[in-house]
Amino acid sequence: MLEQGQKILSYLAVEQRSMTDAEIERRERTGRAHIAENPDLISSLVFPTTKVETFCHPHVMLRKGSELLKGDRDVLLDLDYGGEAQTTDSYGSLQNGCFIPPRYFSAAACDDDADRDDNDPIDIHFNTRSTQPVPQPGNYFRDGRTKIDFVLVWEVRSRRKRRGKGRDRDEVTGEDGEAAPTEENSRSARRKAQLAQWREKFVQNLEVAGLLMEKEETANEKKTVHFLKLSAPWDVMVYYAEELCLRAPLQAQPNVDLNASARVLKRLCIPNAMTESVPNRPLDYYTCAFRKSKMNRFLGCDNHETYFTNIQRHRVVYEILAGTVYGKRKRAEVGVDRLVNEGAYTAAFPLHEGPFQLPRYEIRPDELNQRQILYHYWARWWKWYKYQPLDHIREYYGEKIALYFAWLGYYTAWLLPAALVGTLVFVSGVMSMGTNTPAKEICNSGASYQMCPLCKTCTAWKLSEICTMAKLGYLFDHPGTVLFSVFMSFWAVTFLEYWKRKMATLAHHWDCMDFHEEEERPRPEFAAMAPSMEQNPVTGVKEPYFPEKTRLSRMFTGSMVIIMMLCVVMIFLVTVVMCRGIISMMMFHTGSPVLRTEAGTIANISSSIVNLGLILLMGRVYTALAEQLTKWEMHRTQTQYDNALIFKVYIFQFVNFYSSPFYVAFFKGRFVGYPTNYGTLFGMRNEDCGPGGCLIELAEQLFIIMVGKQLINNIQEFILPKVKAWRQKRSLAKVFGGKASHEPQRWEEDYQLVECEGLFEEYLEMVLQFGFITIFVAAFPLAPLFALLNNWVEIRLDAHKFVCEYRRPVAERAQNIGVWFNILEALSHLSVIANAFLIAFTSDFLPRLLYQYKFDNDLSGYVNFTLAYAPLNYSDDPMCRYKAFRDNNGNYSLFYWELLAVRLGFIIAFEHVVFFVLRAIDWIVPDVPESLELKIKRERYLAKQALTENQEALLVSRGRGAAPVSPGTSSPASDASFGNMS
Repeated sequence: MLEQGQKILSYLAVEQRSMTDAEIERRERTGRAHIAENPDLISSLVFPTTKVETFCHPHVMLRKGSELLKGDRDVLLDLDYGGEAQTTDSYGSLQNGCFIPPRYFSAAACDDDADRDDNDPIDIHFNTRSTQPVPQPGNYFRDGRTKIDFVLVWEVRSRRKRRGKGRDRDEVTGEDGEAAPTEENSRSARRKAQLAQWREKFVQNLEVAGLLMEKEETANEKKTVHFLKLSAPWDVMVYYAEELCLRAPLQAQPNVDLNASARVLKRLCIPNAMTESVPNRPLDYYTCAFRKSKMNRFLGCDNHETYFTNIQRHRVVYEILAGTVYGKRKRAEVGVDRLVNEGAYTAAFPLHEGPFQLPRYEIRPDELNQRQILYHYWARWWKWYKYQPLDHIREYYGEKIALYFAWLGYYTAWLLPAALVGTLVFVSGVMSMGTNTPAKEICNSGASYQMCPLCKTCTAWKLSEICTMAKLGYLFDHPGTVLFSVFMSFWAVTFLEYWKRKMATLAHHWDCMDFHEEEERPRPEFAAMAPSMEQNPVTGVKEPYFPEKTRLSRMFTGSMVIIMMLCVVMIFLVTVVMCRGIISMMMFHTGSPVLRTEAGTIANISSSIVNLGLILLMGRVYTALAEQLTKWEMHRTQTQYDNALIFKVYIFQFVNFYSSPFYVAFFKGRFVGYPTNYGTLFGMRNEDCGPGGCLIELAEQLFIIMVGKQLINNIQEFILPKVKAWRQKRSLAKVFGGKASHEPQRWEEDYQLVECEGLFEEYLEMVLQFGFITIFVAAFPLAPLFALLNNWVEIRLDAHKFVCEYRRPVAERAQNIGVWFNILEALSHLSVIANAFLIAFTSDFLPRLLYQYKFDNDLSGYVNFTLAYAPLNYSDDPMCRYKAFRDNNGNYSLFYWELLAVRLGFIIAFEHVVFFVLRAIDWIVPDVPESLELKIKRERYLAKQALTENQEALLVSRGRGAAPVSPGTSSPASDASFGNMS
């Protein structure tokens, strides 16, 4: 009987080169004939029973490893089988290492027993067991012990026979009675066969790499969804842990409080409402690089089930998946990412740790899974004022995502003092509005000041008409705003300096301070499109190659496209300016006193709303264009691709969002001219600042663009993931929910979630916000307050997306926030220059200060001093007034040149003082805290003691005759220095 079992297994191990229907049917007929010759074999091998796992006894596995791989190919070659899905088929699982597709035996059994259902579950037992393992709750194989580390998913549409006359039109019948596919169907079949062959070889190589596998299927009459569950056994984990330099625990240490505010409040004995005890906080350890030879020195090495964390297991399996060949290596047909791009797999992801919903029955907090803990203590809205459980986030999502949330939380905490000071500055402006002497003079002027017409068809107007706007303008242009802009310049750089300290602390706490990206493998798109292969000078392996000269030429062409798009932004800006002028004229010609007075405000607000719409539209268009340009430039690694994309998108978004505020702040009203010599643009007079000055218009623009963008983004972040998840669930509902008794499995539920979109959009949104609250803060003191309110919402929105709506991403290591920190530093320095020019040239602070110094300390007569008379040859409205420091001939007065000198001197002094103080802060505040340096030294000492051979072994190696030490023991000195590590 043993020989007969080997015979059928050898038949099933025949290598299949094609996946066409004809080949499958031919193999089935051959199988039936072969089994029919041995009818006793069926009765001895096939047992009708319930659906349980399939395994082979190890003593009967007489074939070599390569033959076993061939036998396992039938699993993937059975993808297009049209019968009912075998939802519990096991492939390469822990017990067997082999799998026999049940359709071979069901077909043979049908010949012997007509009453047997072809789709009945069949078990092939070479040794029978009385009991089956009871599955444990969680992400395990069906044996209840093997952890699921990764899942590969692919979908196959079920073949349906077409009936009626339509079949005669669509298909041609061959000689053997089978339907021959048309050319289009043949191409589709060849493509499916190619993808199936890639999957086959990919899984073979994964088996060679040592991964354990188990296959599940869920199907209805239209399509079958295949799930291949992967697990890394202990030996594989140990090998790759040393290969990838994973950190191993040496000695436990107390968890430190990473929140500075909590430490301060604790010292002051003040109750802290922000702190909360989160269960199952990961322990903190002194660690070193993993060494297999020093296994006995590491804590917990005896427990193979829990020694490696889940994210470490995910990293190892993903490393194997990313480096496994599925085709020809010379064509760079390597890695699961490219297989997903090619369509061989529809998804590849690690599983969540279970449902995020809390159970209905009462449960202790420490019994919750990691996902439930994150949802209950982090992602819910009423946790907005609590500290984020950063250690739990890192333990679940990895360092890269945890660093984003750490930075976002740290930035939000630092916004609190900025928002408080900005609000106080704004309130002080409100309270001091009544003491503003220039506003009083304007309101009490009556008909004293007759102003020149604002357009060719407009009439003269009285200065007293702008009384309200003059008072409101003082809110955004008083001495407090100047001090606040200086404060924010210091705030921005101090925040970044202390973030560097925080980042270093987190990097050490999370064991990634010495982390450096290994030589990155080529991107899947790069590998697929590269024209040639060259040897990598670092690894010595031939890799896809793209000529550097061609890349540079493409990058130059891409830069020309960027410049063209920036010109388009400028065209839109000019369009908005002209739109504002047209609206102002329309309001002025209505004849209504209210509309005439508020014409500039109405035009500014309406044009800002139009500008916001154009900004968001152009941002979407350009982001899509930038992605295509970056792909076309053929960057080799993912890091190079990301940096190039970030540079392109941020440069465009910088101009897109900030061009209009820059225009209002530094250019509007500078080129107006004077009566008889007005400057024009396309026949329209150049814009002048409104009645309240340019700062109030800048504040209006900042409010509409910044706050409007935040509201729209938050609505999108709240709605879009839910819509995408609904569409995904709807497309799979008939497959997963077809049977009322079908209980969804973890891999099925996770497959219905939305693929994680990364952190690019999240960082971009926050960095643009950082620019708004630093560059233009002198005009809008409330900007930090609105940013703070937005970020409280943003943290919970992002947390909810990652916990509830995204598939679990592969955990990535990182020691900082990357190129975004460099952009933040550039913005902080730019803000100093921008605020200096804003105070000097846009604000009335320096003109008032110089007038107080030269003429009157109470600013009496200041309004009359700032108004010039129209030239004598101005016949439209003789003796009208306009705002400028000019004489009766239109020439600049002496006060103008004195003021210009004061302005330039202020800019130079402001920049030098602020930058000097910033450099002093940089020098005083070390990037790495002193306490952290001590911990690093302690950790290095322990690592040296753990990884160095004990003294007796060294003496033996030097031939000094010391007694040998048995393996696994250590010297007393080593044990003493190592501490209690059991």
